[in-house]
Amino acid sequence: MPCGLCGDIIPTEVARCPACGAWSRRRDFRALGIGVFMLLGFNAFMAMGSAVSLMRQLPLLSDLNPDSYDPVQTGVSLQAYSDVFVISGALAGITGLLFVTWLWRAHAQAPGPIRYGRGWTVGGWLVPLANLWVPPRLVHDIWISSGRYQMAQRHGVGLVIIAWWTALLSSIGLARMFPAAETGTIADARFAVHLGVAASATQALAAALCMGAVFQITRLQIRQS
Repeated sequence: MPCGLCGDIIPTEVARCPACGAWSRRRDFRALGIGVFMLLGFNAFMAMGSAVSLMRQLPLLSDLNPDSYDPVQTGVSLQAYSDVFVISGALAGITGLLFVTWLWRAHAQAPGPIRYGRGWTVGGWLVPLANLWVPPRLVHDIWISSGRYQMAQRHGVGLVIIAWWTALLSSIGLARMFPAAETGTIADARFAVHLGVAASATQALAAALCMGAVFQITRLQIRQS
C-alpha cells in the first residue's frame, strides 16, 4: 500500500512507512474506528446503567400511597438523573465529533457511488432539516459501497440504519422531555420514571447499532485497502 505522505510502498506487516516513518493509512483508520467503537460502547454502558437504576425506582413508588408520598423528595431524586442525562449528552457530543472524523475518512475511502459529497459528512449534521435525513443516508451509502451486497443484504443494512437513526432521534427527544416531567402525584412520578427509562434504553440501542455500523464499515474498508 502506498504511503500517503511520501508515496513509498508500505508492507502490510508493518505499521509505519519505512521511508518517512508515517503511520499506515489502514492502521490509522483502524485505530480511529476502534476509538469510535469503544466510545460508543461506553455510551451504551452508561445509558443501560441509567435505565436499570431508574427501573429500581418503580418498586419504591409502588409501595407508597398518597399519604406517604413526598413529591418534593421524589423530584430531587429524579433531578439527579437529569444531571446524568446532561453528562451523557456531553459524552455523546465528544463521541459524535470522533464519529464525524471517522465518517469523513470512510467517505473518502468508499469505492462505490455515494449520493452526497464528502462535505456533507460535516454539513449534514449542521444544516437544519437536512440533518434529519442526510446523516443516515450517508452512513447507509458508505456501508453499501464498502462491500459487495445482494439486494436482500442491502435491505438488511437499510433496516439497521433506520433502527439506529430512529433510536437516536427518540433518545434525544425523550431526554429533553424528562427534566420537565411532573412529580406532583405518584402517577406523575411513575410516568417520569418510565420516560427516563425509555430515554436511556433508546440511547443504549442507538449506540449499540452504531457500534455495529462502525465495526462493519471499518472491517470492509480495511479488507479492501
